[in-house]
Parts: sequence; structure tokens; C-alpha cells
Amino acid sequence: MTVWVGTSWKMNKTLAEAKGYARGLLTGLDGRRLGAVQPFIIPPVTALSAVAGILEDDRRVLLGAQNAHWEDNGAWTGEVSVPQVADAGAQLVEIGHSERRAHFGETDETVRLKVAAVLRHGLTPLLCVGEPADVLAAGNSAEFIVRQAAAALDGLSGPEIARVLIAYEPVWAIGAAGRPAEPDELRDPFAALARSWGHQVAGLLYGGSVAPCNAAALLGIPHVNGLFIGRAAWQVDAYLNLLDIAADTAGCRIPDPIDNKTTSRTRN
Repeated sequence: MTVWVGTSWKMNKTLAEAKGYARGLLTGLDGRRLGAVQPFIIPPVTALSAVAGILEDDRRVLLGAQNAHWEDNGAWTGEVSVPQVADAGAQLVEIGHSERRAHFGETDETVRLKVAAVLRHGLTPLLCVGEPADVLAAGNSAEFIVRQAAAALDGLSGPEIARVLIAYEPVWAIGAAGRPAEPDELRDPFAALARSWGHQVAGLLYGGSVAPCNAAALLGIPHVNGLFIGRAAWQVDAYLNLLDIAADTAGCRIPDPIDNKTTSRTRN
């Protein structure tokens, strides 16, 4: 079972900083036993091609883009297409993050179109779902995120769904103002996602105030197949530490019967 551990840098890092991180990551991975852990990094689009050039001869780390349009080309000023990010070296694309939904008007329909576009071009969609604090308070978290995922995956075939990663990122737990989730708050949402999609998708990840102090506990929650990390992994040494924690945790983990069995693309 693959354990996915990745980070999105959001709107951070210059080109020089991104290249330095990528080089440091490859150096830091030398001699490390990742086991079932599959690292991935998602830099800003300005650094995508440069980071791809550093990673291209090393298959241990997957490279992602933070966003892509559903159309292959056209009059979409300021946007970037899936073929363009693929040409720059991306292997996966983050889709539907709550910040995109809140600040840039993304809807369930545009998220669905983007997921389909990413699959159409042979890349891996990293679909983000998550509920705001008022939904949590009302006790409707599981229903909310299952509905989000269903809308995004509507119309896809079984083989297409098998290529999708789902990252559950509660809106109330992400960002500088987010609070770390208690494991008990996550059990029902992940159980609901697993009932609907756990036996079909490539993996179910958790993201939201992930840090070295809670990473192992989060990976111990039933049906969690990985972590999607923000600021706690923006320094390469910190990310390497989180990869170590994941590798240690994965080595002690008893696979859940519903976990999708995927083959790791890591090289040890």
C-alpha cells in the first residue's frame, strides 16, 4: 500500500529557492529508506519546469501543479492548461482546494471539469475536499465531503476513478489560522469517504495543520493513506523529517481491509 506524503508550496518560493529545495530534497533522500512512502511536491507554476529539470533523472519524487484549467487552450487570460503543466513536467495536479473555491469562485462543476481534464491527459488528479467550521459544528462533515467528492467524480469510469487521489482538508484546520484536528474528529469523515471511494481511488490523504507532533497519529487513523502538508514542510529538512515519520509509521501499520492496494513508484 502506497503512503502518499506531499506538500504544496502555495504562493511561496522564488525560482532560486525552489531549485535549492529540490536539490536539497534529492540529497536528503540519499540513503533514506522510504519503504511504501511516495513523496510529492507541488511548487508554484513559475518554478515547475525548473524543478522538473532537477527531478527528471530521479524517480523518487513526483511533481505536481497547484491548478490547471479544464480547457486545453483558448482565450483564458492568466490561466494554465493541463497540457501546459504536463509539458512543464507535472505528473499530478491539485484540484479544488478550499482557497480556490473561496477566493476564485471554483464550483463543484468546474472542479469536475478539471478532474476530467487531468485524467484525459494522463496525469493524476489530487482532489481536495473539506468542510467549513459551521458544517463541522452542525455535525455534517461526512455528508458534506462525500457530496463534494461525488460531484467531482461524477461521470468517470472505474479505471479513471482508480487514478484519483482524494485529500480531505477541513477548512477549519488549514492555514495559519487553522487549528489541528483531533483524530476523533476525523474518524467519521474518513470512514464515510472509505465507504464511498476507499476501494476505488488511488488513496485517501489528510491535510490540515499537519506537523511532526501529530503526523504519526494522523497516519494511524483508519483509511488514511497519506498526508498533504502545508507550511510544516516548506523547509526541506522539515519535509524529510515528516517523510521519516511516515516511513516509520507505515512500517508498523496493519493495512485496513478497505485500503486500495496500489504499487509505490518510489525507488529505494
